[in-house]
This record gives sequence, structure tokens and C-alpha cells, in this order.
Amino acid sequence: MPAGPTAFVTDVYARKIVGWKVATEMTQKLVTDAIDHAIDTRKRSGAASLDSLIHHSDAGSQYTAVAFTERLAAEGILPSVGSVGDSFDNALAESVNSSYKTELIDRQPLYPGATELALGTAEWVAFYNRQRPNGYCQDLTPDRAEALYYHRQRHPHAEEALR
Repeated sequence: MPAGPTAFVTDVYARKIVGWKVATEMTQKLVTDAIDHAIDTRKRSGAASLDSLIHHSDAGSQYTAVAFTERLAAEGILPSVGSVGDSFDNALAESVNSSYKTELIDRQPLYPGATELALGTAEWVAFYNRQRPNGYCQDLTPDRAEALYYHRQRHPHAEEALR
């Protein structure tokens, strides 16, 4: 099975992938499932409210569908849609997708089935978040950058002991 479309939800600050989903077609259900995964991830990590979040995407019909925007609204998440045909407007998503393709898909372009593709993607996301340094985050991993951010929120006068 060739790699199917994958939707990622990435935290802009820490560059952490907080939700994702693979499917055989790029549909509104795919992107809604990815945002649901992100919502569940954030709630499991203790987020009391998601109403300060903004979801930015390209202007694809999946992201502008009524069901998707209603799902965001139900959680208090504000939608933000980039300009049509401007890949720079959605540079973070383009970067994550490029890394995914280069580091996973191009290395094993055929998977026996959807389950194997999902497992490969889960392993890559874990690597991306836990082990892969990100230049934007001063070469910290996304997990480490996020942990440092929350540590500083709880202890604003503490030295950078977590580094």
C-alpha cells in the first residue's frame, strides 16, 4: 500500500506534533480525526481549556468544511486559514510534512496495509517529538522545549536548570 494522506496538528511554540491521523483519502473526516487526537492529547496532559488555541491551516476544503469548523468551535479553538496558493503562509505544516516524507515515507514507500502505515507514523511521531532536535527550539526536542516552557511558567524565577 502506498503511503496515504496524513494530517498533522503541530504546536507552533514547541514544534510538537500533538495530533495526527493517516487515511486512504484526504477528507474532512481525516482532519477532524487529527484535531480530535490533538484535543485528546492536550486534555490528557492537563489542559483545562483549549479556548486560547488557534488552528491554522491551508484553505483546503477539508479545513473549511462546516463539520470541521464546528468541531473547533465546540472546543473554543479559533480557526485561521492561510491565503490560497502561498506555501510560505503554512510553512510549519509544509516543514513537518516534508520531514515526514523524507524521514519515513521515502525510506519505505510501500506499506502492506493501513495498520502498518499508522504504526510507522506513530513511531516517527514519537521520534520527532522525543529525540529529534529542532533548530527553532534551540536544538531541543519538541518534548523538551514544551517541558521547559511549562517549567518556566510554574517557576518564573528559576534558573534554566532543566537544560
